[in-house]
Amino acid sequence: MAEALAFGALLLDGVPVRLSGQDSRRGTFNQRHAVLIDTETGAEFYPLAQAGGGRARFAIYDTPLSEAAPLGFEYGYSRDYPEALVVWEAQFGDFANGAQVIIDQCLAAGEDRWGLLSGLTLLLPHGYEGQGAEHSSARPERFLDLAARDNIQVCQPSTAAQYFHLLRRQALRRWRKPLVVLTPKGMLRAPAAASPVADLAAGRFRAVIDDADIEEPSRVLLCSGKIAHELRAERARLGDARTAIVRLEQLYPFPERDMKEVLEPRTGRCEILWVQEEPRNMGALDYLRPRLQALLGGRGVATVTRPESASPATGSHKAHVLEQSALLAFAFRTRS
Repeated sequence: MAEALAFGALLLDGVPVRLSGQDSRRGTFNQRHAVLIDTETGAEFYPLAQAGGGRARFAIYDTPLSEAAPLGFEYGYSRDYPEALVVWEAQFGDFANGAQVIIDQCLAAGEDRWGLLSGLTLLLPHGYEGQGAEHSSARPERFLDLAARDNIQVCQPSTAAQYFHLLRRQALRRWRKPLVVLTPKGMLRAPAAASPVADLAAGRFRAVIDDADIEEPSRVLLCSGKIAHELRAERARLGDARTAIVRLEQLYPFPERDMKEVLEPRTGRCEILWVQEEPRNMGALDYLRPRLQALLGGRGVATVTRPESASPATGSHKAHVLEQSALLAFAFRTRS
């Protein structure tokens, strides 16, 4: 719903919106339904196409399971129509690896190589939910390895309001840079990720979200994405009143000032941990560790991750449940 409201508001502002991807009209997780089809006549109705009032066009297309060609096309489209919000969506974030050549050559390096700007947005469903190695990770570490000199943006919004404001920021700002969004799957319908309408009507996208529920923490868990909601649920289950959970919503460019404001009052007083669902050799850990240590004056940052792995995720749902339970337990384990 937040996405539809963002698209509708942009159309009312005169900003064209174009979305293509794998099963994107319906949405991989039955969450979008951007096209209504008359089952008797086959006629198609696009509700958002009416929102622009003739001032801006809304278009949405299903693309083949051949990622390189559609992503290359949308990159070119974003170059020809910089005034539009141009979005490509993978069925699962893992599938973006089929378009890695476009990501490497054009999306990440286009500005540095050829001086070509693009505001193309990638929606990559990401999150460890026991669906196996090909349906769990958008491989954020690959995008963070490519990130330099403000060439791209990598964000993982954890609430509907954050997603709403992120899409509008991308379309309305003059700073035209590719945006990689690690989007939710199971959290699409989770009450914990919902937002009141007031949060959409006002405010902005926040790169870092502090924990207002814990005033005097002895431990701070830094994290990004779905795991934040699971950590909050585990904290409530344990009755823990000393652990703050801080969400990093923008991974790159790293929001140094915002993070410093959160961590500086707690430096030397709290145990600081980075928690991620991904294995130790994946995710944002290697990218974030030196940046967090610099903010903490060289102090080490403890980590909670899955063990190193050649595969992003286990193929066994039972093993996934055990791993996820262990991850949450380690995050709240008292350390000497």
